[in-house]
Amino acid sequence: MYPNPIVWFEIYVQDMARAKAFYEAVFECELNSLANPNTDSFPGMEMMAFPSSMENYGASGALVKMPGVPSGGSSLVYFGCQDCAVEADRAVKHGGKLFKPKMSIGQHGAIAIVEDTEGNMIGLHSM
Repeated sequence: MYPNPIVWFEIYVQDMARAKAFYEAVFECELNSLANPNTDSFPGMEMMAFPSSMENYGASGALVKMPGVPSGGSSLVYFGCQDCAVEADRAVKHGGKLFKPKMSIGQHGAIAIVEDTEGNMIGLHSM
């Protein structure tokens, strides 16, 4: 296995416009449309990609709306933040729910866990 094995993530959603607005507001970024790589295998799939850089540490990913695939899955991805309490507050202000407020994880910084507008849990991490 490679070090830092996570290379991509997908967060499945039911309402792309609502989910896009939520993530753009919480992380103050712009998500961009990503072309369906195989319309025969994935008819009707929509993707909105998070900002990414091949030169920097970390994985990128996308919101995905695919017929027949429910949101609210059991995967948990953590987004890096300057202060995870700030993004947690933004999540609540933009239709999400606070699951765990900012809490220390010792020498590894702090985390908060929120639920997005689609029922997915996401983690927020800061040092």
